[in-house]
Amino acid sequence: MTATRIRRLASVALVVAASVAALAAAPRARAQDVPPDQLVKGVTLEVVELITKDREIKAGNRQKLIQLIDAKVLPHFNFSAMTALAMGQSWNKANPEQKKRLTEEFRTLLVRTYASALAAYSEQKFDFRPLRAKPADTDVTVQVRVLQPGAQPVPIDYSMEKTASGWKVYDVMVGGVSLVANYRTEFNNVVRESGVDGLIKNLSAKNRSLEGAGLEKK
Repeated sequence: MTATRIRRLASVALVVAASVAALAAAPRARAQDVPPDQLVKGVTLEVVELITKDREIKAGNRQKLIQLIDAKVLPHFNFSAMTALAMGQSWNKANPEQKKRLTEEFRTLLVRTYASALAAYSEQKFDFRPLRAKPADTDVTVQVRVLQPGAQPVPIDYSMEKTASGWKVYDVMVGGVSLVANYRTEFNNVVRESGVDGLIKNLSAKNRSLEGAGLEKK
């Protein structure tokens, strides 16, 4: 599976990841008490329905879709952990301010890359797998299969950790390949050639390009 296909399929993952969106409106007790697999199942269907019925999003209003992702989904991702995983050993070369900038740029990259594809996958069907975890576990994998007519199901596995503010996603596995690790070679190559500041500039330039183009071109 190519890097481009991994990143495109990850748009499916973001649809399912939107399941955590209801935590933004739900009481804190619910966010802490409901098992992560039940949260994913229950709210995925709710969010997908919301996107499907929104005429502006269906008509291609990408800005409104980005606002939806920003408000509902992103608060429940640990982007600092995701960026550190994507950077690998290069993360230790960055100072606190650089880590802050890298996290912000990586967050923006993921949002702008998959915003348009999110609506395109809104009518897919999902197979939510039983959670294999103990009640006391604070680090779990939530497994979902995206069903596609005439094709093999796409496995989406979420690495989630329980924090004081609820369950948060820190990695997504698409077809057995880590989304954040998929960026690691690219990021490390840039750091090796241009340093950490070079990577920040690279990500910033890519985000400006995506803002104008509307979607990632890889």
